[in-house]
Order: sequence, then C-alpha cells, then structure tokens
Amino acid sequence: MDAEELFEKFSPMVYNLALRLSGNKSDAQDIAQDAFLKAVRGLGNLREQSFAGTWLYRITVNVWKNRVRSEKRRSFWRTLSLSWGGGDEAPALQVPDPGDGAEAALEKGEEKAALEAALAGLEPEERAMLVLREIDGRSYAEIAEITGKPLGTVKSGISRAREALRRKMSGLVQDHGT
Repeated sequence: MDAEELFEKFSPMVYNLALRLSGNKSDAQDIAQDAFLKAVRGLGNLREQSFAGTWLYRITVNVWKNRVRSEKRRSFWRTLSLSWGGGDEAPALQVPDPGDGAEAALEKGEEKAALEAALAGLEPEERAMLVLREIDGRSYAEIAEITGKPLGTVKSGISRAREALRRKMSGLVQDHGT
C-alpha cells in the first residue's frame, strides 16, 4: 500500500476519530494531517495491509494525546506567567450567537456542548477508549491493539470513563435544571 492509497482509504476514518477526540474541526484537521505524515514516514514498517486501519488509529490517538499533553504544558506556563504579573487582561469571552434558531435547536446545541465539555473533562486515555468504543464502535480487542493496553485495562478504562461521564452529565443536567 502506498501513501496515496492509504490516504484515500482511511482519511475519513482518521478525520472522524480526530474530530471525536479533539472536539473541533480545526484541531481534527491538524491531528489527521500529523497522523498521516507520521504514517507516511513509517509506511515501510507496516508489515500487513490488513492492519493498516488499526495502525493508523493508533497513530491518530497518539498524535492527539501528544497534543493534549503539549497544550496542558503551554496552558500551565501561560497561567503561571499571568499570575506572575504577565498582564492583567482577562481573555475575551466568546459567546456564540444563537441567530434565529428555535429554542429546540438551542437546547440541542446546549446538550451537545455539555456532552463535549464532559468528554473534554475525562482523562485523555479514557476519553480515547470511550470514543473508540461508543462512537466508532470498535471492539475491546481492537481498542487494546490501538492503544497498546491490555484488554482488562481497556475494559476497566471504558467502565471508568462511562461512570465519569455519567457523573459529569448528571451534574450538568441538575445545574441546568435549577
């Protein structure tokens, strides 16, 4: 399989995974692009064509996790520099304009935003496993192969992620209802 075949066959899959993990289109495009660049560089290491999808999923998850770690470090140093007198300006709050959408559309948007916020609050490893299982429909065995984790770790990680998501969503629903 050459780079062009790899891209044609797997680009929608890789982009969708990146979108589910990152939560926004711009980051998903960057993650997918980085994943394909890494894949093309390592194409010679791909031994069996049948494992190309799993291999690309693993690369995509790893690219995303590296971005999360890197962003956490940048955020830490940015916060630290602000607290040390780096400036007293607060970042502008961006409030989306609901436009002329109906109340139902607004509520659906709020539900989606609440779910995305709850997902974003999960540990990166658990979020990746949950997205692979619940959104992409991957088997536990496939997720173990993609993440490089033992099957038992995958099962318990998904269970923890589901429970954490339930708690976060429950709290958001209660807060929203009062």
